[in-house]
Amino acid sequence: MTARGLAPLLRDIRACTLCAPQLPQPPRPVLQAHRAARILIAGQAPGRKVDRSGIPFDDASGDRLRLWMGVDRETFHDPTLIAIVPMGFCYPGTGASGDLPPRPECATAWRDRVLAGLPNIRLTLAIGQYAQAWHLEHGAGATVTGTVRAWRDHWPAMLPLPHPSPRNNVWLRRNPWFDEEVIPALRAQVRKLIELP
Repeated sequence: MTARGLAPLLRDIRACTLCAPQLPQPPRPVLQAHRAARILIAGQAPGRKVDRSGIPFDDASGDRLRLWMGVDRETFHDPTLIAIVPMGFCYPGTGASGDLPPRPECATAWRDRVLAGLPNIRLTLAIGQYAQAWHLEHGAGATVTGTVRAWRDHWPAMLPLPHPSPRNNVWLRRNPWFDEEVIPALRAQVRKLIELP
């Protein structure tokens, strides 16, 4: 797919109403992509705050993810460097223990086509169980913890991550190896990819 081909696809996605009957409010697909991007962030779905702003990871989860990656907001939101393509593009609503899962129709309808338009991706950050199940296929473990702990099995092209939500503070405290091992490797790889000519 050419750069010209990706732009109309992104317009079509931003106008998508495929899941409208199942969503708590009108669809507002949120993503960023450019053919030149070297890093792909494959998250779950926008939260309520991101749905309001229309800016990917414009919340506390984004603050933590940028910290993990060692980048500022300007770099993070530069689509020529970083593509942000969640499993679901619209806010799915809230369930008993947080946001509902991403709508499955979204990935089925759009994901392969968007990824085909990103030929320069060198590192994919697969955040949470839905992105890991899609991107790691048979490499996803039974739990997010198990999958993230086996991060070297997929490195350096892919990195499974827990969700950076403040809801995962307990997980981060219980798994200090994540900050000690994974974050330094992630920052070094992100810096290398961003600095490429």
